[in-house]
This record gives sequence, structure tokens and C-alpha cells, in this order.
Amino acid sequence: MGKDDVKLLSMWASPFCMRVKVALAEKDIPYEEILETDLMNDKSDLLVKSNPVHKQVPVLLHDGKPVAESTNIITYLDEAWPAKPLLPDCAYEKSRARFWADYIDRKVYPAGRAIWSSKEQDEVEAAKSNFLEIMMYLDGTLGDKDYFNGDTFGFVDILLIGLTSWFPAYEKYGDFKLEDHYPKLAAWITRSWARETVSESLTNPEKITNFVSMMRKMYGLE
Repeated sequence: MGKDDVKLLSMWASPFCMRVKVALAEKDIPYEEILETDLMNDKSDLLVKSNPVHKQVPVLLHDGKPVAESTNIITYLDEAWPAKPLLPDCAYEKSRARFWADYIDRKVYPAGRAIWSSKEQDEVEAAKSNFLEIMMYLDGTLGDKDYFNGDTFGFVDILLIGLTSWFPAYEKYGDFKLEDHYPKLAAWITRSWARETVSESLTNPEKITNFVSMMRKMYGLE
């Protein structure tokens, strides 16, 4: 094993793996992706050994040492490879980035999941309202900037953009369009997806929507 041997235990549909892949691409860090094929029934021995607490992807293996949880991994990458920093230099702006990172981690994916996993229409509407309220705050902090840190695509952008390949599924099952409510945030998604580091790291949204449809059938929701 050579210096800076980097592997990523991953799964194609995981938005949390996608965000780590974007970070690796932004920092030009070469790595080997090791895909888990069945996280529900057959987790690999390497995954269980590397992340015995949660037994979840993503896990970064750097020179054989495991780093778990996507936001923690991205913070680690920024410290271990300080070139092309993802977090801002200013202590105050860094604190703001960490605040919004925590907000995104706590709110966005669970709210989106509640939309597609709900069966009754009133539950879907409540989940959609909650999701759009979360987007309202993100749209507000983005404002008229190109990216969340201003002109530079960075930490907060990476944490959120990794989740957006799932957004079309939320829109489909919630019967809404994000751009109708928050055009600036929708434009940020388009702008970010235009980056090669993003488009080559994220799974096609249509494939995710088909995956969600399969899960809905499996759960008896359609």
C-alpha cells in the first residue's frame, strides 16, 4: 500500500456517497471506488470491519485507516489535502458553513424521504410543505450569490448538491417543481451540475427516480 492510497466504500444510489465523490473530484484526489451491491441483506466484510458502529457507506479508507460519515469525510479530506480548500479561510464564514452543513444533514434527506414514502395524500402534502420550508431557508442564505460561499463552489455546495439527484423523485411524488417556488436555488442546482466534478460524480436523477419507484412498490405504496 503506497502513500495516499485512497479507497471509497460506496453505493451508487447513496446521495452521501455522491457528495464525497464530488469532494474528491474537486480536490483532484485519485481513489478507487469499491461498490456495495446489497446494503440491506449482504454488507461486505470490509464495510462491517471499517464502520462497525453504523455499518453504512460511505467509508473512506486512507492508507488503510477508515473515516466514516460523509460530512466528517469531507472535513477530513480538507485537512489531509489542504490544497484547493473547500471551507472558507475566515473563522466566522467557516462557522456559518458548518451551521448550514449541520442544517442540511439534519433536514434535507429525511424531509425528501417523507415525501416519496408517504401513502396518504395529507401525509404527502405535509411532507412537501416541510421540504419546501427547508428549501426556503437554503434559498434565503444562498441569496443572489453564485454559490453558498459567494463566487467559490465549496463545502456547503458539495453537501447539498450530492442530495439533488434525488430531488426529481421528490418533485414527482410530491407533485411540485422546485423552480416554481425557489428559482434561485433551482438555478444554483443547474449551475452546480454544469461542473464536471459534479456531473461525473452524481447518479443520473432518472435512475434514482426509477429506484424510488421500485422501493415504493417493495413497500406497498403503489
